[in-house]
Amino acid sequence: MTRVKSAFNELPTIDVSGLSSADIASRQAVADAIGNASREVGFFYITGHGVAPELIDGVRAAAKSLFALPMAEKMAYYIGHSRSHKGYVPEGEEIYGSGRPDHKEAFDIGFQAPDDHPFVLANTPLIGANEWPELAEFKSRVIAYYDAVFALGHRLFDAFALALGLPEGYFKSMVTCPPSKLRLIHYPFDASAEDVPGIGAHTDYECFTLLLADQPGLEVLNEESVWIDAPPRRGPAGEEAFVINIGDMLEVLSAGAFVATAHRVRKVPQERYSFPLFFACDYHTLIRPLPHFLTAGEASEYQALSIGEHMWSQALQTYRYLREKVATGELQLPARARGTNTFGHLKKQAQQQAAGKEESA
Repeated sequence: MTRVKSAFNELPTIDVSGLSSADIASRQAVADAIGNASREVGFFYITGHGVAPELIDGVRAAAKSLFALPMAEKMAYYIGHSRSHKGYVPEGEEIYGSGRPDHKEAFDIGFQAPDDHPFVLANTPLIGANEWPELAEFKSRVIAYYDAVFALGHRLFDAFALALGLPEGYFKSMVTCPPSKLRLIHYPFDASAEDVPGIGAHTDYECFTLLLADQPGLEVLNEESVWIDAPPRRGPAGEEAFVINIGDMLEVLSAGAFVATAHRVRKVPQERYSFPLFFACDYHTLIRPLPHFLTAGEASEYQALSIGEHMWSQALQTYRYLREKVATGELQLPARARGTNTFGHLKKQAQQQAAGKEESA
């Protein structure tokens, strides 16, 4: 008889202040809690993260100043005109697996790669200069926030390594000039909106995501196909908690031990700002199950995959301007491209349903 674990009904909260401790036992304790949440849920809140409130206030102010501009001014920075897939994303530009456009606008910022970096010189997709609006303090506020959250991502990656039985720093050499994107996302106020799905169910492409949002709307899919609310929370010191979720690449590395859980955003009446930073490895990193998972039964389900190819192929299937270029033959999907819903709990549910049928047979 196949045992199916009980479904989660809320996201766990983990105080990660111990990751800054000089005591390895303290860091390991946090890593163990992160590992449990990654196996059981694939999503969790973190408090004690150390990102200064003024940096959060700064990125919010930057986003509000940008999205308050007239559409014509925002479209001057349209992502479809970018050389490296960065800039303004109007409502309806992204289409996920459901085939319905989402209900938001966004501005995408990438890792600050210098113009003379070998990846940039080689025209590597997703790597290159950002397009900065001419708004007072926009660039400085956004870069300050990006740098702080990216540094937090490095600490979390060390914790994921410890949780997987690896030494701290194991993943460090894989993250030197990654396609790690920060999105400033705005869900406009809509008094007529019904409480229904906005962004379709999906998993994130990268290793993991660090999300800060100011309003409810995020929902996470559990094993019983029930959508669980993940509203904003604060820690005991009043700090805003980040939501962390496992992405496709970390699921591959752990051969499914860590779960890339499907999630979506409801369409709700209130105005909402959301800031996810998608933490990725370098473009050409070949992602495959770690050596100590190679004998596990699920390891064979995960073929080696270039993180850049996966991220680029997902973008080619999601953004309207890129889908059009693929349709006309101007761009082509990578040979190993996957569909947009091939990981995470959607796969787990199919396995559990199959197991249930076997039990009842």
